[in-house]
Amino acid sequence: MSTKIYSASIIGLDSVLVEVEADINNGLPRTHIVGLPDKACQEAAERVRSAVKNSGFYFPVRKLTVNLAPADVRKEGPSFDLSMAIAVLCISGQLEKDLSQSIFIGELSLGGELRPVNGILPVVQLARKKNIKNIFLPEKNANEACLVPGPNIYPCQSLYQLMRHLKKKELIKAHKYVHKKKNKIDKSRDMAFIKGQEHAKRALEVAAAGHHNILMTGPPGSGKTLLSKSLTTILPQMKLDNSLEVTKIYSVAGMVKSNNPLITKRPFRSPHHTASAASIIGGGRVPRPGEVSLAHRGVLFLDELPEFQRQVLESLRQPLEDGEVTVARVSGSMTFPANFMLVAALNPCPCGYYSDPSHECTCSPSQIIRYRKKISGPLLDRIDIHIEVPRLKTEKILKKAKGESSAAIKKRVKKAQSTQRQRFKKIKIKNNSEIPARNIDQFCSLNEKGRQLIKNSTIQLNLSVRSYHKVLKIARTIADLDVSEKVEVKHLAEALQYRPKMDN
Repeated sequence: MSTKIYSASIIGLDSVLVEVEADINNGLPRTHIVGLPDKACQEAAERVRSAVKNSGFYFPVRKLTVNLAPADVRKEGPSFDLSMAIAVLCISGQLEKDLSQSIFIGELSLGGELRPVNGILPVVQLARKKNIKNIFLPEKNANEACLVPGPNIYPCQSLYQLMRHLKKKELIKAHKYVHKKKNKIDKSRDMAFIKGQEHAKRALEVAAAGHHNILMTGPPGSGKTLLSKSLTTILPQMKLDNSLEVTKIYSVAGMVKSNNPLITKRPFRSPHHTASAASIIGGGRVPRPGEVSLAHRGVLFLDELPEFQRQVLESLRQPLEDGEVTVARVSGSMTFPANFMLVAALNPCPCGYYSDPSHECTCSPSQIIRYRKKISGPLLDRIDIHIEVPRLKTEKILKKAKGESSAAIKKRVKKAQSTQRQRFKKIKIKNNSEIPARNIDQFCSLNEKGRQLIKNSTIQLNLSVRSYHKVLKIARTIADLDVSEKVEVKHLAEALQYRPKMDN
């Protein structure tokens, strides 16, 4: 005699349906869990036994086999506890009900209470795709599950409460949740409160408008970190589909708030320079999203760029170029979205005061060369905008006047991005930074003076083909901010200022 209950397993950012089969046979009383379970999943045998008994139900004292199918997909974590418990109660005759239109997911405590699990959003999307009507899950996961319309979401506090519902003794109401929009701007990061650095603010505006990567170089205390943190305040609000996309990543990573699950603010991730390649790119025995994916649709800020391991920096090439990252492991290959803006900051030398007129640099020429060579030429070539952020003079520090607010800058950025979306409808891209090489001449055409300027600049700055294209894309973004249909010489001249004096 056997029974079958449905649950779900997370693979990458997607979910697959898992059939939880239970079978009772004569033999020594022991529970076997098969179907490629990990250690946490194997330990479910003890949790389920205690939860069933402590909830007032009978646990069969016979040989019990639980199979998690398909058997070639690795099952991870405690999220199968609830489905195993329901399968045991069905096979032992304590529950007789057709559950073919239901998914059960959740971790059980020894007392039978339900604890929240990660990756609920992909499970609900799977249920919607498979036309499964009901999902039974922990109460704290209910708000997140309701972000996707379709299946009935039943929040459960305990196994006992769920059993009473299934036996129609005390019904659980289907959960409803409506996200409340909050468009509050973090005033502590408003551009208006950053003194001076107008050149850097303008560069950040251009970067935000065209989704360009930016590198800031300057001495300690010049405001590089503060400028980077303020970038999210001038980025337009995410649309619902983008918010769900980001929330899905955070759901799998276990970083969603139960009371307010939908992520509407642009992510800002700032990993420490001691972070490993797996934590930045993603990985693990079974691949999980890393910082580049957690920064999807937002900003990845790398402070003290040369202090990161070279292996970590070189691994950024693929996501910077393709907007996604592929992590290959023995257990499988996973592709995660990684369409982020890279904002990097570095000091000009190890001590930080090279070329600073008010501080003497204590580094030798060989130390400066070694420090700068920690960042490879190919990586620098993938960064669109390079700017110097000098130390503020005393009179600017003491000046009380406020600068332009983030709200005013955001309006220009939003308008420029709207222009780009209309322009690129046919080729299905959104930003100027994504313009394919074959369409550069179409969207970034220059007049005779512009062609002569870019020709001379290519020779003087030793621009690579990639850098040449990036200059034209930046010029296109500046023209959009200037509400100009054509890329003029002044737009191109400003774009050339954002390239380093000598490309590697």
